Formats: sequence, C-alpha cells, structure tokens
Amino acid sequence: MSKSKIRTDKTCLNCRYVVENRFCPNCGQENTDTRKTFHHLFIHFFEDLTHYENAFWRTIKNLLFKPAALTKEYLSGKRLSYLAPVRLYIFISFITFLLIAIFPTANNSSDKTLEKKSIITTKSKAFQNSLSINDSIKKNLTNTKGDIQLFNFGYESVEQLDSIQKHSPKSEKLSDISYWMNKKIQIVKENNTQSEIIEKFISSFTHNLPKVLFVFMPIFALFLWLFHNKKRWYYFDHGIFTLHYFSFLLLLFLLLFIINKGLTPFSESSLVSFIQIVINFIGIGWMIYYFYPAHHRFYGETRLISFIKSSLLFFINFVLIIIILSIFAIYTFINLH
Repeated sequence: MSKSKIRTDKTCLNCRYVVENRFCPNCGQENTDTRKTFHHLFIHFFEDLTHYENAFWRTIKNLLFKPAALTKEYLSGKRLSYLAPVRLYIFISFITFLLIAIFPTANNSSDKTLEKKSIITTKSKAFQNSLSINDSIKKNLTNTKGDIQLFNFGYESVEQLDSIQKHSPKSEKLSDISYWMNKKIQIVKENNTQSEIIEKFISSFTHNLPKVLFVFMPIFALFLWLFHNKKRWYYFDHGIFTLHYFSFLLLLFLLLFIINKGLTPFSESSLVSFIQIVINFIGIGWMIYYFYPAHHRFYGETRLISFIKSSLLFFINFVLIIIILSIFAIYTFINLH
C-alpha cells in the first residue's frame, strides 16, 4: 500500500466522488497528492510491477520451477495472485538488458592500440606498393603480425573498391547488392579495430535484441496455434504460453549472467571455474528441457504426442530464430560506425 499523504480535499480527482477513506468508493483511485518526487515515482513503479506483496516472488518461483503453471493459472482466472504476462515479460526484459548494458564485455585497451598500429602499417604498405587492381583482388590481406583479420573480402580500401567498380570490365564488376555490402563492410573495417568491431557489434546487438525477440514471439505463438486444436485453443492462449516461456528464458539468462559476472573476479581458482561450468551447464540444460514439460502440462496431450509436437516445434523455431538472428547480425554489422 502506498505511504503517500492523503489529501485534505475529500473530492476524488478522477470522478469527483466524495472520498471518506484513502480510496475512492466509486472508481478506486487513491486520494493522495498528485505531485510526486522522482524517488516516489521509482518506488511506485516497482510497487506497481511487484504489487509489493508476495505476487512477484510467487510468480518468479512458479516461472522458474513449475513449467506452464503460470499459464494455466492465468487462463483459469487466477490473475491477481501473479504478475500479468505482458508486465512480467517487460519487467524481466528491462532488467536483463539494463544489466547487460551496465556490465558490457570489456576489451583490452593495449590490444586495441596494437591493432590500430597494425592497420595503419598495413594501409601504408598498401599505399606504397600500389598493387594493380586485378592482382589486389586476388591478394589475401593480413596484418603486420601475420594474424588473420576478422573480415577479409580482398579489398584494401573503399577507394580501391570504387576504382574496381568504375574501371574494371563489366564481367569483373560486382552486382549492386554485392558492391553495397562490400563497401559497408570496408567502411567498418577502415574505421575500427577488430576489438572495436566486436565491442560495438555486441553493444548494438544486445541493445536491439529485445525488439527481435518481441517480433519473434507472435511467430512462435502462430506455430503453437497451427499444431494444436483450433476449437479448444485460441491464439490468445498460445500467446500467454509464449509470453511466459520467453519470460522464463530471459529470467534464466539474467540469473546466469549475474552469476557469471559475480564469479569472474575469482575465475583463476580452479574450484570456482568448475562451479561456474556446472552452473552454466545446468542452466542451459534447463533452458532446453523446460519446453517439453511445459508443453505436456499445458496442452494435456499424451507424453508421446506431446514429445513429438514439442520436438518439431522446438526444431522449427530454433531454425527460424537462428535465421532471424543471423539476418539481424548482418544488419547490425553493416550499420556500425
């Protein structure tokens, strides 16, 4: 319950009804001061998400250890005892990607300096040698230490690529799409070291990943709808199941992320490293296995039928998400600056 001071004016600000106690008997709005501090807004936001009661922890417990229990409870009408599916997903998604943004993967600055020197040396050598266009296309680029570069498409600069596209015979020119792709990649290579490319890619990828998952959820629910009785199950039912399942995946990912970050400073210890491996193995294993009992318990089919359907659904959606993430990864890379 909110601890905000009750207004002296007994007229409800929402419906103008007379309010004798804290809450309006007509519309239910709390009769408190509307001007709030930032601290109050933050606390109110958290209270609204968690109900400030046992609902939050009861929801988390059931989500992690009782596959499909939340979905069955919600669809049976027991909705005040748990967080609403959409609110639950948004809350977990917000916390997960906020922490990922706060604790990014660190790169060694000395490695970046060496890579920058390597790229500068490589460019200067290429400029001094002035290789012919046709020979340079066939040449494999390496840095001064002989290390393989992260991306190697046979071009040393955007100018060289433009020159090839402009002056080469038509048979040797790239298609418009290939030229555009190679130019984008070359710009990224010229303006960043390999470590910077990886760091920016991870940052951009994780920043936009919630959008990808949010777009994929209706597709996931659509396949559930296609595989089950249309008269017994509505698309809405599959949507609630999907929200809870994706909330579980994000929550477990968040827990593993926190545990790994917490154990990283002690990773030199063989015992801590072993514990870290075991925890990750159990967590990833539970992620993969979770869908099978969740599907069986929610849809109530025989174990054999449920196993066949859930296996097909898991495989189809796994392939789809890999394709979508791959396309998204390419899009993320070519839009790096």
